[in-house]
Amino acid sequence: MGKIERFEEIEAWKEACSLAEIIYKMTKQERFSKDYGLKEQIQRASVSVASNIAEGFERQTKKEFIYFLYIAKGSAGEVRTLLYLGRKLNYFDERQYNEILQKCIYVSNLIGKFIQYLKRYSNI
Repeated sequence: MGKIERFEEIEAWKEACSLAEIIYKMTKQERFSKDYGLKEQIQRASVSVASNIAEGFERQTKKEFIYFLYIAKGSAGEVRTLLYLGRKLNYFDERQYNEILQKCIYVSNLIGKFIQYLKRYSNI
């Protein structure tokens, strides 16, 4: 892996942005859109994933970057919990739930692998 110059080059950040976009589209559905608390919380959590990757990168120290990646990974877990609640409340169907859940797990796994890479090999 070559040196990353900008956080926009990070695959986990790109996928996290895609996840947030999916969440925003999903929460526009009529039933979900009326649950302001849950809607806003899942939107904030999804944005937090990408935002913490970017913020950690911009801190320009390996230690802080890894710290913020852990926060991003935690936010991905929060999104999964909120998805689960949305499904239990029948705000979307099982197919939608599974698709978004898989995306969320994928993003979380990317972040986890990136953390392990940085711990082992990177000189950020």
